[in-house]
Amino acid sequence: MSCNVLIVDDSLSMRSVIRKIITLSRFDVGAFHEAANGREALETLASTWIDVVITDINMPDMNGIELMQAMIKDELYRNIPVVVVTTEANRERIEEAARLGARGFLKKPFLPEELRRVLQSALGLEKHGDYQEKDVMEGEDLDF
Repeated sequence: MSCNVLIVDDSLSMRSVIRKIITLSRFDVGAFHEAANGREALETLASTWIDVVITDINMPDMNGIELMQAMIKDELYRNIPVVVVTTEANRERIEEAARLGARGFLKKPFLPEELRRVLQSALGLEKHGDYQEKDVMEGEDLDF
């Protein structure tokens, strides 16, 4: 099953790195979409089918926490899995992201295998890419 991935980071080079790492991990991607901040991400969500959002926390205009807050208020976006990829080491911010429904967390830098594992877990996919038989409950199986 291929997934449409939205990468949200204010750094163009980091978005490129994440895109490259996902490609190297052999995660099945239908299309990549990118946004420089949460506001741009919401515009993309309004016009494009997205299966998973990968977001940084610290960004100008609208940060990753604010993006997640906006997503949970919208019935169409609240169930889209969010994976947080950041240099943020503040446990409080990480816990806040978890409370807002983040299904995975990776600290930069990370390996392609780690990102693939977190994406599969966030989407409820088994290693070979098919959906797991049991549904992932909200707040369950977080990779923090």
